[in-house]
Amino acid sequence: MINSDVYIEQLTKLNNAVEEKRPELTNRKGVVFRHDNARPHTSLVTRQKLMELGWDVLPHPPYSPDLAPSDYFLFRSLQNSLNGKNFNNDDDVKSYLIQFFANKNQKFFERGIMMLPERWQKVIDQNGQYITE
Repeated sequence: MINSDVYIEQLTKLNNAVEEKRPELTNRKGVVFRHDNARPHTSLVTRQKLMELGWDVLPHPPYSPDLAPSDYFLFRSLQNSLNGKNFNNDDDVKSYLIQFFANKNQKFFERGIMMLPERWQKVIDQNGQYITE
């Protein structure tokens, strides 16, 4: 279970990785960070940690599947792959899911993240209304 303490620990590790692998981000304008409104992400200690790190946090509407790469990209791909499939038992489902995720390379996940600015613009253009595609 992720609570604020675990999340802050993850943020610290992420910050260390960014400083090590992408020092230009921390030396220039800083990191622009986006996360949803889950309780650990919005707690006082988390907000204090983000201020301490000097990260610019993008605002996130309360429930926005249009802006969550897992919703608009990963789960859509999974849904498409499941169309027409029937499983005999839980083990078959587990095996299928393990194989599905194992077959996704880094570029697949990068595409989902790189679509984010376009998704933000669509939400802005539609005055915050859900994107229907």
